[in-house]
Amino acid sequence: MEEEMKKKVEAAVLHILQESFTEGKVRAAAGERLGIDLSAPDRKLFVRGVFEGYLRSLLSQEEEEEDKDGAGVEGKDEPEEKQDEEEKGGGGGRKRERDDAGDLILCRLATNRRVTLSEFRGKKLVSIRESYLKDGKELPTSKGISLTAEQWEAFRDAVPAIEDAINKLGGSE
Repeated sequence: MEEEMKKKVEAAVLHILQESFTEGKVRAAAGERLGIDLSAPDRKLFVRGVFEGYLRSLLSQEEEEEDKDGAGVEGKDEPEEKQDEEEKGGGGGRKRERDDAGDLILCRLATNRRVTLSEFRGKKLVSIRESYLKDGKELPTSKGISLTAEQWEAFRDAVPAIEDAINKLGGSE
């Protein structure tokens, strides 16, 4: 297969995987695989903990890799092609998708909504933001929110209370 075709196929497959990588879909797939209902509040909470733990491990892995990349001189004189391969997971690692601004896309919540990890003025930010296509590039809109690590942790810790409130209102999935 030609290199250009490989890139197109890889991008399409990754896009589909990332679109389907939501907690609800993961919970539904796990429930189906195990033949049990995971929609009860206590089970949803448990699955959420596993899911968030996985996302945190991705963030930690990204930070470790960034620290490793920035700590030494190794890799800085390598050809860009090799660095790009390594960032994409060349050598058996997992493929990481970055947007046109270079921000790490952690997951896609919908076709035009995603969660990214970026750095702004020396601070790591978790952003949940809508995007749009312009000239073949996916660009962020002003619709969304960016949270510092501390704000993200506060939000994460509040999720069970938010879920309880949603369930009391009868608005659960």
